[in-house]
Amino acid sequence: MSLLRPCKVVIIGAGYTAREHIRAFADVPGVIIAGIHSRTRSRAEALAREFSIPLVCDSIVELYEKTKADLVVVTVVELSMRAVSVACFEYPWTILLEKPAGYNIADAQSIKDAARKRKSKVFVALNRRFYASTQMVRNDVNCLDAKRFIKVQDQQDQKAALAAGQPQLVVDNWMYANSIHLVDYFRVLGRGKVTQVEPVHSWDPQCPGPVISRIVFDSGDVGLYEGIWDGPGPWAVTVSTPLKRWELRPLEQAGIQNRGERKIQLLEQHAWDQKFKPGFRLQAQEAVAAAFGDPTQAITLADAFETMLLVQAIFSRQPSIIML
Repeated sequence: MSLLRPCKVVIIGAGYTAREHIRAFADVPGVIIAGIHSRTRSRAEALAREFSIPLVCDSIVELYEKTKADLVVVTVVELSMRAVSVACFEYPWTILLEKPAGYNIADAQSIKDAARKRKSKVFVALNRRFYASTQMVRNDVNCLDAKRFIKVQDQQDQKAALAAGQPQLVVDNWMYANSIHLVDYFRVLGRGKVTQVEPVHSWDPQCPGPVISRIVFDSGDVGLYEGIWDGPGPWAVTVSTPLKRWELRPLEQAGIQNRGERKIQLLEQHAWDQKFKPGFRLQAQEAVAAAFGDPTQAITLADAFETMLLVQAIFSRQPSIIML
């Protein structure tokens, strides 16, 4: 990607995730981190000093008016996302929202409606799509014209989330805040539209435990979601075809197993995913391309919302007929 002029990027939020976005965007040629805003000014000032960001603003309107930024990256907590994103929709910059874009479906729908009303160009940071491992597996599996069996293993601990300071409302909807990363792999690796989601072992919010769902695609591909709540388990993804099997475990590490072989061949990790928070460097590059109207893999708000609808279907207690 070659920029004809600098891309001015600004940040809203000043926590760990904001810092990792700043590191990634600052590495993209032609990007200038032009300003930062946070409800806790002292934290914004600390990041500004660390990364030589020239402007710390006290409001979103000041952030836009003083920078005329091309791209704003919103890294606020889930319960603040709607108010902050709606405020950002008032200005003509491109917007990258940290996931989830809404703490539940109703909240996400409200954000989506507000973006559509303002005709805002909005993307969502589902960074695991930008892992080099994810990209390698997706590109390789797409070379084969064969039905796929996709298994996604998830593990979540609501008690640990509460202990870490997450609000109860976010923890009650923890599948949107965190499981979305795993569920999104069905949409990355499955072909065609999801037509049916069938609960095998249903979610029980009063007694969290195993959640198992079968996902059917109109291409003939089949998925199996296995979530272990309130117990140990891995985050892992496998894709199986008659000739080849791919594995992501951990998600940052891709492996391939050919038919007739017993061992998995591990693929080399990309330097970006070792230097930066995995996925963030490529994600930043694609967000900049989106801001300039170039071809991009950046994930639209509508695309991310479809993954949230799939999360909703998986955690429903009834079979769902959907077309995603």
